[in-house]
Amino acid sequence: MVKEPDNGNRVVASNRRARRNYEVLDSFEAGIQLAGSEVKSLRDAKVQLADGFVRIDSRGEAYLFGVVISPWSHASRQGGHITDRRRKLLMHRRELDKLKARMDQENLSLIPMSIYFKEGRAKVELALAKGRRDYDKRQVIAKRDADLEARRALAYRNRR
Repeated sequence: MVKEPDNGNRVVASNRRARRNYEVLDSFEAGIQLAGSEVKSLRDAKVQLADGFVRIDSRGEAYLFGVVISPWSHASRQGGHITDRRRKLLMHRRELDKLKARMDQENLSLIPMSIYFKEGRAKVELALAKGRRDYDKRQVIAKRDADLEARRALAYRNRR
């Protein structure tokens, strides 16, 4: 069996619900400050991003809330971690300042889109997004269905 070369990037979890509930305007990459057992759990893909969000506090530090990383199966009871604790995000100060200003001016949210390993380090893809209303969600679904139907019709016509 031939093993494919690993380029160092491996997606652990993605937030599929975010694309439905938010209109993504811009995306960023940030590092995550994790405990040892959290890294082991991430490697086993024991993470849930669905309710995650990011807050930038008054000191200009970004924290990830609402992301649940399950305890590692082989960790001792004393050495484990709290599953839903806030986790510090590692970004440059000027990036954080720009994000904070844009979030305040345009009333935007900063949400995690995916967690992955890049060259052995845990990273999170953050998206600057605007929340969608119910009627916006219905319009997006209707447009997607119409595009799919048009593609099917073109494919059917090209086959004949």
